[in-house]
Amino acid sequence: MKLRGYRVREFRSVWDSGPIRLEDQTTCLVGKNEAGKTALLTALYRTNPIIAADAVFDETYDYPKREVEDYRFAVESGDREEAVVVECDYELEDDDIAAVSSVFGPSALKERTFKRLTSYGKSNSKFRLSVDSSAARKHLADNPALPDDLKNTLAGATDWDAFGAALDAAEATEAVKALKALVAKVRAHDLPHYVFNTILWPRAPKFLYFDEYYQMEGQANLNALIAREDSNQLEDSDYPLLGLIHLARLDHRQLVQTKNTTELKNRLEGACNYLTSRIVKYWSQNQHVQMRFDVRDAKPEDPEHMRKCINVWGEVYDTVHWAHTPLGSRSRGFVWFFSFLAWYEDIKRQKQNVALLLDEPGLSLHGRAQADLLAYFEAELSSHQLVYTTHSPFMIDPSRLERVRIVQDLGIDSKTPLPREEDGTKVLTNIFDATDDSLFPLQGALGYEIHQTLFIGPNSLVVEGPADMLFLRAVSAQMEREGRVGLSEKWVITPVGGSGKVPTFVALLAPQKGMNVATLLDIQEQDRVLIEDLYKKKLLKKKQVATYGEFVGRNEADIEDMFERDFYVSVVNAEFAAQLSRPIDAAALNAKEPRVLRAIEAWLAANPMKSGTFGHYRPARYFSENAAALWPQVANATKDRFELAFKHLNALVR
Repeated sequence: MKLRGYRVREFRSVWDSGPIRLEDQTTCLVGKNEAGKTALLTALYRTNPIIAADAVFDETYDYPKREVEDYRFAVESGDREEAVVVECDYELEDDDIAAVSSVFGPSALKERTFKRLTSYGKSNSKFRLSVDSSAARKHLADNPALPDDLKNTLAGATDWDAFGAALDAAEATEAVKALKALVAKVRAHDLPHYVFNTILWPRAPKFLYFDEYYQMEGQANLNALIAREDSNQLEDSDYPLLGLIHLARLDHRQLVQTKNTTELKNRLEGACNYLTSRIVKYWSQNQHVQMRFDVRDAKPEDPEHMRKCINVWGEVYDTVHWAHTPLGSRSRGFVWFFSFLAWYEDIKRQKQNVALLLDEPGLSLHGRAQADLLAYFEAELSSHQLVYTTHSPFMIDPSRLERVRIVQDLGIDSKTPLPREEDGTKVLTNIFDATDDSLFPLQGALGYEIHQTLFIGPNSLVVEGPADMLFLRAVSAQMEREGRVGLSEKWVITPVGGSGKVPTFVALLAPQKGMNVATLLDIQEQDRVLIEDLYKKKLLKKKQVATYGEFVGRNEADIEDMFERDFYVSVVNAEFAAQLSRPIDAAALNAKEPRVLRAIEAWLAANPMKSGTFGHYRPARYFSENAAALWPQVANATKDRFELAFKHLNALVR
């Protein structure tokens, strides 16, 4: 089961966040301080927290303060309904569908999605789930253990009461008894209630929320820790400490009872070695640290809460400086990383079904250590959905900008009150609506990426990928050799890695002083609004936003469509000759499909390759490497299209 998105309303700084779409694995909420990122994460956490006592929304503390009394009065007087604080959209996976189908049949669920709405109060929630009661009854009636006459009667039942009455009148066989028990539970409320509460919701992931308040102190009185655990009154810092003890493969209750010093030392030494191996794998800041545990009787001058019974001390030994230091006195970044590692690894050991909510993870870490943390997320957290907040450029992966959601609150910068529809924390669906402060972390992340990996110049032509760059440069060179117009050398072609990244790159590059930016992009219907926003939002002039469709004369086109279809297919056949089961027949491609790439992909779906996969980079590379030999086969119509594009772009050069 995946959380596909959620929406927060009337909670702390949020009047209406707008829909927050979540990725399958990782989603990053980016915004400046006080924008409301923590409020968005906290609200989601409380809808299904791993610590059950946290499942409460209290209007006294959580409703936007300036109108809380008006809200209370309106609800009490019946002028409005209670606020829905969080609306979550879940998508069922195959195993969830199978769990329902095994009881009520494959047609019982009408949709693969459901909503859950959480309001103020303790565990105050509703759900919206679409089920087919008739199909469910039909499946239950078609039970081979039931006699045929009962099957027929049950099949004719028009509601659950009639279905139950038929069972009551039947002979009480084991199959009938079992079915009566199930139907009684369904009739107690209704089928959606039973399916949701008994089958589906127990399968939903619990939310594990982690922020700096959960950092461990690194030392504790074991007897007091056990007492808090037994009374279900654990403190925030206890959770990672218990995780650490479990991660070290120790039993804190056995540690209290151990009578043999040698046995205790051996256990602790093995635990320390195991912990050290786990830490240094992802902690590049200092590879010379070793974890150490010490368990001993309390002393009169130990910390006040540790002067009785047995204490556990976590320490870090530095092999360079030959020094022991208490875990809690290490750098805040190290303690955060270590605390989260300990708690999460314990959750993983218990095989708990969780989604992870991390508030400003690694805030105290050095930039490269934050990169270590991102690597840890990718390598170790891939089996869980992860939502985290940040305002650090180093906690944004510039190669995965589709994961970023921008959070901003215009009200904190406005000198006059804003209308409610504009006020409060919002999650933007359009990057062009972001303020400079909101964009800053992305600018930092992308600026670093550009500095490291891309070539840009005073005249930057933004294209989607390296295939475009190869085709444009190769065609331009051949055009100039035969006296036609090629692409001006003043253009520096900048591939950005996909249409989804174009707005961000243009938003960063275009405003820079002295920078002339134009685009030459693939165009398909789903990207049209995104591309048109480049000039509608006045980042670029309309003439600077060019697409291949303009020169091909179609609504949808890629650079490959600038060529005649049979020629491009011949290039694909030549490049993939050893991998195709048979050459692609250009005449057999769907003539109604405007884009040759999509037509080829459809053909390959029916005629799978012997090995490997098709990608559009390799044909571009083949053409570039063999352009001189292939050029006589290029049609004049193709040359005319490219020349028209080059003339248009060259007119924009400064």
